[in-house]
Amino acid sequence: MQEKLRVGIIGATGMVGQRFVTLLQNHPYFELAAVIAGPRSAGRKYSEAVEGRWKMSVPIPDGVGDMTVISSEEIDKVAALVDFVFCAVDMKKEDIRAMEDAYAKAEIPVVSNNSAHRWTPDVPMVIPEINDAHLSVIDAQRKRLGTKRGFVAVKPNCSIQSYVPALTPLLKFRPTNIVATTYQAISGAGKTFREWPEMLDNIIPYIGGEEEKSEQEPLKIWGQVKNGEIVKASEPLITTQCIRVPVSDGHTAAVFVSFEKKPTRDEILREWKNFSGKPQALGLPSAPAQFITYFEENDRPQAKLDRDLYGGMGISVGRLREDTLFDYKFVGLSHNTLRGAAGGAVLIAELLYREGYITKKA
Repeated sequence: MQEKLRVGIIGATGMVGQRFVTLLQNHPYFELAAVIAGPRSAGRKYSEAVEGRWKMSVPIPDGVGDMTVISSEEIDKVAALVDFVFCAVDMKKEDIRAMEDAYAKAEIPVVSNNSAHRWTPDVPMVIPEINDAHLSVIDAQRKRLGTKRGFVAVKPNCSIQSYVPALTPLLKFRPTNIVATTYQAISGAGKTFREWPEMLDNIIPYIGGEEEKSEQEPLKIWGQVKNGEIVKASEPLITTQCIRVPVSDGHTAAVFVSFEKKPTRDEILREWKNFSGKPQALGLPSAPAQFITYFEENDRPQAKLDRDLYGGMGISVGRLREDTLFDYKFVGLSHNTLRGAAGGAVLIAELLYREGYITKKA
């Protein structure tokens, strides 16, 4: 077996960073070599830095609690320890872009959970089963940055993974208009019910910036690489509403769609059942065996029952039926901190490794 790649987590003390810590335990490709955070946590043991705010349902993995937190500003120190990094931080977008570029220019590949670089034309924003071909733009990005190893790749917004995977195999039928309302768990805001009691028995019909992301990011994912840039698709037309609901984990979407060439219900179900991508072909460790699972029961999918499908990496769909205004409507579900956040980024890293974009340092 090949020696594992050494990985660091920037933002290791936050909720998504904590999820990265748990996912890297006993990973077959990667081993955690550095926990990285802001200067306030630097120099402390990881267990001390997260004391009183460890949000995972499992304990800190053995050996990680005693690791010393490194400041995210100490790039040279991190570079000596890792082959690549995950990044999940809460900072201004311009500061995140500057930091991720600095790491990339230090020849450290960055797999980012942040939104700061999602619209940089030569930065791939990837759902591995859907647009793995976009990784080819990394060559152009490296030329721009002047690097041999370093680059930035990003994961898209967590909410769109509740419906974009289900729509992608239907692109052959040329969807024209899509309406999606997402019902988003509180962990998407980095919160638990203990920290956010106002969400109990409550719904908040606004999540800042989320609707713009939900309407535009699918078009980049469905776009094409041209002349060293990703050019977003011009259609279909997408409109969304994003609502925060009192659910711990799992983003649900109610989707309405019309097509230029309307498929039959059986054709849609067949496309969902047969749809898979490069992660399944390569047998990547985090890839679900079945990317999209359709539930025939009228009351499925449910966040509590179905969000952990295939370790939280599967997409659940149900309630497909014809609509009076659109051609069809259905409900989708994805686990927002697994498929939608840390788990999705780990899957991207696995793909980057197997495709030769992330390598062991010489």
